[in-house]
Amino acid sequence: MVILGSTGSIGVNALSIAKRFSLTVDAICAKSNVELLNKQIEEFNPKYVAIYDENLKEKVNHKSVFTGTQGILEMIEIAYKKDAILINALVGFAGLRPSLKAMEFGYKLALANKESLVVAGMFFDTSNIIPIDSEHFGLWYLQNDKKIKKLIITASGGSFRDTPLDLLQNMSPENALNHPNWKMGKKITIDSATMTNKLFEILEAKWLFKTNKIDAIIETKSIIHALIDFEDGSTTAHMANADMKLPIAYAILNKIDKPVLANVNLLDIKTLEFREICQNRYPIWQIKELLLEKSELGVVINRANEEAIKLFFEGKISFTDISSYSLNAIKKFENIKISSIEDVFLVDKEVEKFVKLM
Repeated sequence: MVILGSTGSIGVNALSIAKRFSLTVDAICAKSNVELLNKQIEEFNPKYVAIYDENLKEKVNHKSVFTGTQGILEMIEIAYKKDAILINALVGFAGLRPSLKAMEFGYKLALANKESLVVAGMFFDTSNIIPIDSEHFGLWYLQNDKKIKKLIITASGGSFRDTPLDLLQNMSPENALNHPNWKMGKKITIDSATMTNKLFEILEAKWLFKTNKIDAIIETKSIIHALIDFEDGSTTAHMANADMKLPIAYAILNKIDKPVLANVNLLDIKTLEFREICQNRYPIWQIKELLLEKSELGVVINRANEEAIKLFFEGKISFTDISSYSLNAIKKFENIKISSIEDVFLVDKEVEKFVKLM
């Protein structure tokens, strides 16, 4: 097993599952958290290690250390063996090339880097991809032979789901990172607050399940992760306590023969609350149908969003400007045509230039 992003929350949980089920970890990769990486090296004894920050190579306690993007790709090649599993938990567009390399070499790809499908889903054979995402795991879990009317995923509503609309513009990065349900990485927490994360998951679902009949709603306790409306008028829901170990375990293992989580106790929950995703609070939601119809725009919104988040953390734009930057980029590049994976990288660069000039 190869784990990219081993020091993040997904990677840490994946290593926990590996330990619990006595799985071999062949290679791990981190961005810059050398202290935790060295602890993982000591505990799991991987053959290969990569660190994205080249300046930290000498601090990594391993005899075979790869560095930078190219080093990560080389490690993926060298670590490959028959029936190998690669978990890609890298953050952002940086995860695309490793996903492509994994597919090229025939890995079973357990994908937590949603941007890979968001920006280039049309170039992936998703039959060999298993998503590490509670929502898509829930949709997969609910599939049966009945005719499906619509797939529905849920959103927490993010950090500002109850904040008065007139105060949103003044919210700081510290406010935005205070998620009501859990602790996540900085970028995904901001994406949750703007609802961009849910747009990305809808695009993922399009490629994974080969349908445009996808929607999302807010479920404030994050207990229900997905629902399916069937043509017969019935609806089923997947409920599980919010813990990524369950989808990770199913992505890694062919079957689960022991409990991974405690079952949901409905008596403890008592009530559930559902809300519509409203455009006045989440303006990015207005392009949901456009993205489903013109999915090549995924690369546009991904880069515009990544650049806008950087500016937000630098104090150069407000929270509400993040969505505005993405919407302006979509308007500018709405008619782009992408016919190759090379086009994805070219458009990504053009969007980056555009956003920096805004």
